[in-house]
Amino acid sequence: MGARAPRHATLEAWLRWQETLHPRAVELGLERVSAVWRALGAPRPAPLVVTVAGTNGKGSVVAFLESILGAARWRTAAYTSPHLARYNERVRIAGEPVPDEALVEAFAAVDAARGGTTLTYFEFGTLAALWLLARAEVDVALLEVGLGGRLDAVNVVDPDVAVITQLGLDHSELLGPDREAIGREKAGILRPGRPAVVGDPAPPASVEAHARELGARLVRRGREFDLRPAGEGQWAFEDADGTLILPTPGLAGPHQLDNAATAVAAAQLAARAAGRFLPSGAIARGVREARLAGRFQRIAGEVETVLDVAHNPDAAAALRACLEAAPARGRTRCVLGMMADKDVEGFVRALAPAVAAWQAAGLPGPRGLAGGALARRVRGAGMEAVEAHEDVAAALAAARAASAPGDRVLVTGSFLTVAAVLA
Repeated sequence: MGARAPRHATLEAWLRWQETLHPRAVELGLERVSAVWRALGAPRPAPLVVTVAGTNGKGSVVAFLESILGAARWRTAAYTSPHLARYNERVRIAGEPVPDEALVEAFAAVDAARGGTTLTYFEFGTLAALWLLARAEVDVALLEVGLGGRLDAVNVVDPDVAVITQLGLDHSELLGPDREAIGREKAGILRPGRPAVVGDPAPPASVEAHARELGARLVRRGREFDLRPAGEGQWAFEDADGTLILPTPGLAGPHQLDNAATAVAAAQLAARAAGRFLPSGAIARGVREARLAGRFQRIAGEVETVLDVAHNPDAAAALRACLEAAPARGRTRCVLGMMADKDVEGFVRALAPAVAAWQAAGLPGPRGLAGGALARRVRGAGMEAVEAHEDVAAALAAARAASAPGDRVLVTGSFLTVAAVLA
């Protein structure tokens, strides 16, 4: 049971206090969060809800959905995590982050409803987001799962359309040791009789097995929908209704075609569920204009800087493909900061062919790896050109000082690593 909080005056004060409320930073399970959600009046964030789970690509799929449905003049709301520069990025209405005052009001409402129930930082923020979105009078809410699916706080809400993106190994200590176990956890967002888009072209069998048990209808990449090249600057989305020729996605990298196709399939299902027509022009415009910070984000200069929040081996492989598709004239140096519970060695090996040298940066917090510890793990992955630094700023300065015009500096490994540069 937690002590009652004072009514904090600022967003920062609320966030600092939320970090202390529950004894564990992560505790999967819906019992506590469901009880507080009901005490809030069980707010449904919109008449139509799309929930997105997966290992990689969740944020990109939400960004594409936000852009596509916004282009069709739907009033959208989105809840995503984590944030890069400001907490407000997590809750967006009509594409814009909500102001501090709205979050403070929502946090106060959650605090009043929770009684003596303790909540994790993520659970508190999720309930506040649901409370806010329910009052925003939007057409559709796009909810990104934080961790897993079945026991994630977002899963208190029944989605009208579920989406499962690319699946890989991450958070194995919480979700299970292999893709089958992880697939079962992600498939926990499925609901009986409701459609679910599966964007992974080779999902674990556990996803389909769970859908059969529930009676959920799967819409699968490579079966009910697919994509193919369609000439310079274009690609084709194909499903039972025909073929859509679409422009190059606004998010860079070959893997973003997969995320865009997944989002198009989900947007069409959402439109059917709402009984609305989704114009092909809105789909094309939404795909082309989608934007999301920290996803192969390129900052031009004599020495280009690339920011990417990849933090597991599958994401590193996709990032490597992006780098190889847009090669630098010179060398690429990687500023790497990672959490201690991540597969550092697997990440480094997946990315290594595109990187000439490594600057290991320490990250703050109990999960952050110190620069020296990270450097040892990078060397353990077989890399020799490695330097250790106290923090991201020092690692970035060293990488830039060692670079010549035409070289490139890559910043990756964690949301915190990229956030330190954006800040």
